[in-house]
Amino acid sequence: MPVVSEPPGIADVAKGRVDRATLAANFADLHPPLSPHQALVEADRCYFCYDAPCQRACPTAIDVALFVRQIAAGNPLGAAQTVLEANVMGGMCARACPTEALCEGACVRETAEGRPVRIGLLQRYAVDAQMATGKTPFSRGAPTGKRVAVVGAGPAGLACAHALAVAGHEATIFEKRDKPGGLNEYGVSAYRATGDFAQREAASILSIGGIATQYGVELGREITLDRLRRDYDAVFLALGLGAARRLGLAGEGALDNVVDAVDYAAELRQAESLARVPIGRRVVVIGGGMTAMDLAAQAKRLGAESVTIVYRRGLSQMKAGARQREFAQTNGALIRPWARPVAIEGHSGAASGVLFERTREDNGELVAAGGAFRLEADLVLLAIGQQGALDALAGASLRCDADGRIVVDEQRRASLAGVWAGGDCAAGARGLIAAAVEDGKRAARSIDAALRARA
Repeated sequence: MPVVSEPPGIADVAKGRVDRATLAANFADLHPPLSPHQALVEADRCYFCYDAPCQRACPTAIDVALFVRQIAAGNPLGAAQTVLEANVMGGMCARACPTEALCEGACVRETAEGRPVRIGLLQRYAVDAQMATGKTPFSRGAPTGKRVAVVGAGPAGLACAHALAVAGHEATIFEKRDKPGGLNEYGVSAYRATGDFAQREAASILSIGGIATQYGVELGREITLDRLRRDYDAVFLALGLGAARRLGLAGEGALDNVVDAVDYAAELRQAESLARVPIGRRVVVIGGGMTAMDLAAQAKRLGAESVTIVYRRGLSQMKAGARQREFAQTNGALIRPWARPVAIEGHSGAASGVLFERTREDNGELVAAGGAFRLEADLVLLAIGQQGALDALAGASLRCDADGRIVVDEQRRASLAGVWAGGDCAAGARGLIAAAVEDGKRAARSIDAALRARA
């Protein structure tokens, strides 16, 4: 699918719609860090619950009560150790995880007062203190002589490789891009991870030693699963997702400025200057997940005059939660539920508008409700999800679900001997950084047990 360009004709797409000072303000840290005094005050609000619901709500089971107590006691490095032992990407999760739906959503103060302890910011305070030391709190385990191939340098792959190194195994990460981090680097909006944080966190994880990295190497092209199984003692697949889903409409792939949202998010994150990123005057975002909400907000902050999010079902059925929808709306985006695209219109080779039909549910099935409307558009962002990375598996006899994701058990073992999988490429993935990290941890524990049982 073509990336956004500046075509001739009717499409009104331009760079630098707002001045550099405004851009800097629009993409500054969304939630500035707590000062030491603010952290102490916030930590003092915690009840330090027994069997804390916030810990149970965390995919990586961080002992929230303990690390908050450590902050309250003036020990942020100890708090960081507590966080990172459970979640080696605790810094990025503190910035980008939907804490309102996880730990903070489960906080007893949220239930009682509607104002939870700001766990995400406290977690960031602790991990940032550790990052400022320039040292990792972990050390590599005694070498076992075992070698594990890890495919993908996103949250699941990095977490698995790190845990394997702590256990003493050698890990080699194969990554198709030229940087580690996965969606932390290429998908999370700039105002959630300022200061190149994703790369600094990845560098800290890799600094433990015992982890080799090979970039620009893609499974199914430069390497195959059969070869990895032959050359390594175990394989962990953390492929992420494959091709973007398609609407199946005429002109979808031929018109300029009909762009996959993940591609556009990556373009934003990798831009040397946001002033050089073209943005349409009228932007239509199709989809109802967090990516749709975040890109809508970013489009407005880049200077789009109108941004409309259209979703085929109702607000309550969106993957994006109420807080995420509110964020898009307060940034100036309009959300229109109960409509699906039926045609993308173009002029001079570029998108000029999208025709939608109204929808409703009939016994759980989505049907036409009668009536249609048209939205003019200079840029159409497709945020309708991605499919599993079946192409990368090159015909390997792995059991996959109907969506092309690898079926795994609770230990993240795949159906093929010696192969584990986790993160977004695995069936049942939740699409959360913390959940992907947990997959990497579980797989590493299982791989470690399997390798030691063979010794």
